[in-house]
Amino acid sequence: MAAKVVTVAFEGVEARRVDVEVQLTNGQNNFVIVGLADKGVAESRERVRGAFAGLGLSLPGKRIVANLAPADMPKEGAHFDLPIALAVMVALGVIPLDALDGWAAMGELSLDGRIVPAAGALPAAMAAGAMGLGLICPEASGPEAAWAGGTRILAPRSLVALINHFRGSQVLSAPAPGPVLEGERVKDLRDVKGQEHAKRALEIAAAGGHNLLFCGPPGSGKSMLAQRLPGLLPPLTSAELLETSMVHSVAGLIARGALTRARPFRSPHHSASMAALTGGGHRAKPGEVSLAHNGVLFLDELPEFGVQALDSLRAPLETGEVMVARANAHVRYPARVQLVAAMNPCRCGHGGAGRGACGKAPRCQKDYQGRVSGPLIDRIDLAVDMPAVTAADLALPPPVEGSAEVAVRVARARALQVARAEAEGSPDTLNGRAEGAFLETIADLDEAGRSLLARAAEAGRISARGWTRVLRLARTIADLEDAGAVRRIHVAEALAHRRTAATGEPEGLSSGQPVF
Repeated sequence: MAAKVVTVAFEGVEARRVDVEVQLTNGQNNFVIVGLADKGVAESRERVRGAFAGLGLSLPGKRIVANLAPADMPKEGAHFDLPIALAVMVALGVIPLDALDGWAAMGELSLDGRIVPAAGALPAAMAAGAMGLGLICPEASGPEAAWAGGTRILAPRSLVALINHFRGSQVLSAPAPGPVLEGERVKDLRDVKGQEHAKRALEIAAAGGHNLLFCGPPGSGKSMLAQRLPGLLPPLTSAELLETSMVHSVAGLIARGALTRARPFRSPHHSASMAALTGGGHRAKPGEVSLAHNGVLFLDELPEFGVQALDSLRAPLETGEVMVARANAHVRYPARVQLVAAMNPCRCGHGGAGRGACGKAPRCQKDYQGRVSGPLIDRIDLAVDMPAVTAADLALPPPVEGSAEVAVRVARARALQVARAEAEGSPDTLNGRAEGAFLETIADLDEAGRSLLARAAEAGRISARGWTRVLRLARTIADLEDAGAVRRIHVAEALAHRRTAATGEPEGLSSGQPVF
């Protein structure tokens, strides 16, 4: 007797079809799972055996072979438990032969027959819908899977409930999608006193989706400003919400199907490894750069991160995706993030000037800042030197303008960018991603601005990549002013925010400053 049940295997956020074929034959009494399964899948036979015992069933004294096809696709995870168990029950006649036609299944089994949650319910439901199938998943994963829209969802609590449903003695209702949460309360920009130059840079970065670096002594407000960036950003669009939720689903971060339109804000510790940042490990899970997709990746104490870990971010910052390569598979995750970083000017924290100045300056500064590679710095659009906050700054009353007022200007500038992208048919809706002919068209750079940019390039102050990034930044500055064309003043402000490892300094910067 043979039976077949459809399930999925995950390659990044993509769910690929897998056919679970179970055959009962005469011969040695054993249970074999074949089809390039990892240890977690191989252990399914014991969980299935235990779940059957919990229901008062026993496996027949025959040879049971479960084949996971296609055989050359790696299979990982405990979510194969349920489809294997269902295929065995069909083969035994516990469930009618045609009951599972039109259904895919995924879920882990406990030893008492309960179906417990497994990561990836949302992409599994999306894949099942694309195949014209419904999805059987754990009860706790039902609200998450229901976000797939038109896909039929069955979410039983146990194998008993599922058997009764297919036998007609119990009817399982379709689960409703989980709630949309508001997200955590964001911190207000009004709490920050002084640092008006840094606030301006934060607003520009929020408006165009630009990468940003704060450099200053301890207590100057670097982390404080970065933590207020989410309050300036608009909520996720419907398309962005689905993209982001797919990544979080694979990572097992969605609880009871609850989604949020707040943009992700990930802040890994500086001890994070390369695999933690970009993804990897035994099951090639998404890393921090993918978990921050469509949001912000904040790296505090930037030079304290491992050199390899930081340099592994260079490609994702350019391409908006990360490829995790393994000997038997290549897994792709989306990674379209806005990088915000903070650092001290040197190890002692104070740099070479002012109160508490470093006695080893400038060598200490160069050595410390040199731990961050030039190519990574070249991918940062705005670099802001933040002086120490003075007693006079702290004595000032709270600023009149807070996050709500700045967020209005950011939303208006972003609306201009989206309208331009739709008019030109470009997928790059934000200036921080614009490139090529589209960027040249939307910049509409005047002659004085082009001349200033050319002089900076000739002097070696910006690279070829820097030229593009300055142009993007100048376009965002112009959008905040609702200016049609990019003028010289916009280019000058954009150049003032650039840092390079070259000997020359950008326009507006005095010589002798640190390289960034």
